[in-house]
Amino acid sequence: MNCSFHRSVERIGQASRYLPGGVSSNFRLGISPTPLVFDHAEGPYLYDVDGNRLIDYYLGMGPMILGHRPVAVLDAVRAQLDRGILFGGQSEVEFEAAALICEMLPSAERVRFSSSGSEAAQAALRLARAATGRSVVVKFEGHYHGWLDNVLWSVAPSAARMGAEGMPVPQPGTTGQDALAGQMVEVLSWNRADFLDERLSRGDVAAVIMEPAMCNTGAIFPAPGYLETVRDCCTRTGTVLIFDEVITGFRVGPGGAQGRLGTTPDLTLFGKAVASGFPVAGLAGKAGLMDMFVNGNVMHGGTYNAQAVTMAATVATLRTLQAPGTYDLLERQGTRLMNGVADAFAEAGVAASVNGFPEIFHVGLGLSDPPRNYRDILAVDRANYVRLTTALLEHGVRVLERGAWFISTCHDDTVVDETLSALRDTLAAL
Repeated sequence: MNCSFHRSVERIGQASRYLPGGVSSNFRLGISPTPLVFDHAEGPYLYDVDGNRLIDYYLGMGPMILGHRPVAVLDAVRAQLDRGILFGGQSEVEFEAAALICEMLPSAERVRFSSSGSEAAQAALRLARAATGRSVVVKFEGHYHGWLDNVLWSVAPSAARMGAEGMPVPQPGTTGQDALAGQMVEVLSWNRADFLDERLSRGDVAAVIMEPAMCNTGAIFPAPGYLETVRDCCTRTGTVLIFDEVITGFRVGPGGAQGRLGTTPDLTLFGKAVASGFPVAGLAGKAGLMDMFVNGNVMHGGTYNAQAVTMAATVATLRTLQAPGTYDLLERQGTRLMNGVADAFAEAGVAASVNGFPEIFHVGLGLSDPPRNYRDILAVDRANYVRLTTALLEHGVRVLERGAWFISTCHDDTVVDETLSALRDTLAAL
């Protein structure tokens, strides 16, 4: 296969007359050889305007855990469309979705829905500050919690400006960012319990917000005992522990990373895999915290929160994920793919780490050992990995340039075999 993308190049150029860069998210800019324009999708495949069929490991940046156009979800959405779209009130399907999340997620005694993870993160930080009467929030290098000014700090800082590991210098994520919005945000290096223990001992931190497994930058597991120590430190100092499971929630298991790794936070952000591509995210957590939206004068709103059609998609997605064998399938196919990718690099004599969960893993080109934190990820050979992803795309396989691979229930043996064959051919050619 030798895919070309001339029509996508043409359409992006034309669309730039109306959309800056021809896209509606900066995360879709700068993709090699071009941002793609798609016509339709089915199962594990995307079909672009050039007529290419591409095996998809973007999966919408993670949401399409059941593959594209899952029948059960589409049926539920069509049925809800006949009943209504937006009521400006509650619906039975909203209550059903909330009950499912509280059943599946260990930290969830209450839940509030939103339309994006960025919104859910703001609600969590507001709750934490209200509950503790404190203002400072601790986050970690390489962890992403949305694109708003008060959390977009040190998501991808440069080595030259990030400071020493024991004393990171917070770096803004964009020009135009409100510097004052970061005054109450402190940045630490992740997977270093000693740094966090020392900082929380001062007793003035409202919240620690973190990915329980670092998936926005790499797919890095916590060091043995790290999450348990974080939990103990937060409990001892009265600090609210927030897990950002927008990526891992309902993807790596029914209870997310917290269920898989055995540490329960006070609050959890979720999104992506919960609704098969419909705009659903939310905040779940302990009743005493979440009920402050009712009895603590903590504001949380949103016209589109729990919109009925998206709630129907949520229920259908979670019911499908709960079906016997679904997570076993994801685990089996993801493990087979991970092992095959690692073997392909080894056979080609190319140094690369392949680490993470079978459902979401990361390829670190040029790394001989698994990364421990963001600073280790800085050693990745990004330029050559982009060459690899571009060549893979020309062989009909679409993977994220940042190294993440998402898998769905539709990635069967035939799809995995075709992927590994394309990877071996690409490595040989390069």
